[in-house]
Amino acid sequence: MLLKLSLTGIKGRLRDYIVLFSGLVVASGIFYMFEAIATNKNFLENNSLVSSAVIIFHLGTVLLSIITFVYIVYANSFLMTMRQKDYAMFMMLGAKGRKIAQLIFIETFVVGVSATVVGIVLGIGLSSVVQQLLINQLAIKITHFTAISSSATVFTLLFFTAIFLLAAIVNAMTIVKKPILSLLKASATPLPANRKPLTLVLEVIAGIIFLAIGYFMMTQVMKLAFLALIVALITIILGTYFMFHSILIFVLDLLKRRDRIALKNLNNFTLAQLSFRIQDYTRILSMVAMLFALALGAITVGLGFHNEIMKMTEATTSYDLLLNNGQNFDASELQSIKPTIDVAYQQKEDANTIYYDREQFDQTPLLVKEFGEGRTIKKVQYTGERLAKDVTASDQLRSLELPDQRTKNHQFVSSEEFAALPGETTQLRLITVADFAKDKDVLKDLANENFRKNPTLDKEMGRMEQKSLVYELYNALFSGFEFMGFFLGIAFLTMLASCLMFKILSGAKSDIQRYSMLEKIGTRRKLLTQSIQKEIGILFLVPGLLGVTHVLFGLQMFKALLSEPYSNLWVPFLIFFVLYFIYYILTIWIYTGIVMKQKN
Repeated sequence: MLLKLSLTGIKGRLRDYIVLFSGLVVASGIFYMFEAIATNKNFLENNSLVSSAVIIFHLGTVLLSIITFVYIVYANSFLMTMRQKDYAMFMMLGAKGRKIAQLIFIETFVVGVSATVVGIVLGIGLSSVVQQLLINQLAIKITHFTAISSSATVFTLLFFTAIFLLAAIVNAMTIVKKPILSLLKASATPLPANRKPLTLVLEVIAGIIFLAIGYFMMTQVMKLAFLALIVALITIILGTYFMFHSILIFVLDLLKRRDRIALKNLNNFTLAQLSFRIQDYTRILSMVAMLFALALGAITVGLGFHNEIMKMTEATTSYDLLLNNGQNFDASELQSIKPTIDVAYQQKEDANTIYYDREQFDQTPLLVKEFGEGRTIKKVQYTGERLAKDVTASDQLRSLELPDQRTKNHQFVSSEEFAALPGETTQLRLITVADFAKDKDVLKDLANENFRKNPTLDKEMGRMEQKSLVYELYNALFSGFEFMGFFLGIAFLTMLASCLMFKILSGAKSDIQRYSMLEKIGTRRKLLTQSIQKEIGILFLVPGLLGVTHVLFGLQMFKALLSEPYSNLWVPFLIFFVLYFIYYILTIWIYTGIVMKQKN
């Protein structure tokens, strides 16, 4: 009977539960996907390149766990607020507190577990999609990958079940302990507290100062490090709170005083609606603005890491291919690439010394990349004379040699002296191609062949001298950040938009009478719809704009990791605003269906 009554209650609030359900499905789906990739043992053991990004997916799981917990607690509190009047009616009809507690427990648990099961199915699909994206992004053949992971399924079920058990217990205890009169009035919108003009002005000034300090500290992270982060976090949270608690109220009051704006259509009614409830919305709008910044920042930084792959690769190596004992490679092996630079430095060696023809370096200097000020990279040319005199320059050459050669002394001699030396002549061959991206696969095969022909080379140590292998390493690492940032951003967006929808819809019942009265006195339905669009639009737009501002200043903190954090910024912003706009349209549709009766 209780189960039937619970399902009836869910059906009666189906639109509200669908909002919660959708957010939970996305969260649990992405949670499963992260775990399926990070815990797939056979997949990781057989794909060492991908395993380097596993820690990133584990980090994504932790971050998603924290934000999901907050979301579930917050969303459940809204649902309980909307359902408290129903529970009070059951109590008035004689239902015992214990039965009400069981009813709440079943409702919360059924919705949570159902959403988790659907989310796992979604996660299996996402895992398959991400597998294909990884194959395309990393340009590798992935083996032993299975989208269905028993360990990920169990972990996802346990995590979300534990959270919903906790939420169900807290909800049940909270409702049962409240007096019936408090439950009956739970859905009533509290009257805004009267605030003195001086207090409001002081809060406006404080909010602006806090935001200014926070934004300034974000630009000083490189100098002040952890202190700047702490100060920025505290002041931006306070500034965001005051933004909605005072600055927005102050702006609304100014707009209401402008007759040209207030008296146009239903603007006065819309502004009055916003002014009436904005103080009650302060906490949710502040949280949405911060989550918006986190979500958009995650996507922006994630895509920013993608742009760093080639830049970091270029900064690490000066040549596209290094061939030790280059004389062992014949022309047929190199015919598929078109080198722009192909230099072979001749070597001879004895027990303690390795000899080079100095004139070869004078004719074609050794190219080395060095870091300058502000992460700038410059190419330096080392001639034979400089290599002979400068120990640091000589060490750059030493890093290209075979391990047994690096322990020997360097001697740079004339061509005649070099020719007169006894011993076999070998080559240190350095190649640069016109289009690295086009020849990347061929260069990788030649680099691996170099390791095969020179067994003394340690592949893990020597890969940093092979551009194709350096690219492969950075691609695996930064692609992990890219995927984590994108999917975390989507999860955060779903949750913040759901929370904002809950808050707006929780006050819809009390607005029915207002819109009904306006319609009865002759207000056109088109104007009422426009008023709803403007009111909800402001509630979506203001935290969105503030979140964007947070991101624009927050990207300053990533200058140490990203060379151009503001590059192609429109891409993540466009993705995010399209998804955000969909939630805005959905909120208008649900809200309009509640406050305005459909015409026969």
